[in-house]
Amino acid sequence: MTTPTRTPPSTPQPRSPQPDQPYVTVSIYDQAYHLSGEDISQVQQLAARVDARMRAVASHGRTADSLRVAVLAALNLADELARAEQRLRVLEDSREVTESDNLRIRAANLRGLLDSVLDDEA
Repeated sequence: MTTPTRTPPSTPQPRSPQPDQPYVTVSIYDQAYHLSGEDISQVQQLAARVDARMRAVASHGRTADSLRVAVLAALNLADELARAEQRLRVLEDSREVTESDNLRIRAANLRGLLDSVLDDEA
């Protein structure tokens, strides 16, 4: 009788960059990452932003655990994103109101012109 052997769960391997997309090596919190994307300069800017946010979080905390720093930085960035999305919704809503008001004004003007043309014909 053979004893079944357990194979350890495979650890995900980092994806290699797509051959058709350029990649760049960036440093985030003293770790090197090979990232690819359509816009390399944007990838570098995003990496710099994440690095800066992680360093800011680390400077205000007492932890040296990089995973904890990364999670706190991610929460910080998610909060920033949520606030920006809320501001965008408010702006879009106010724009819709403005467009709606403009349409009402134009309709009233056209109605007035039509009324004056019809009055002139009568």
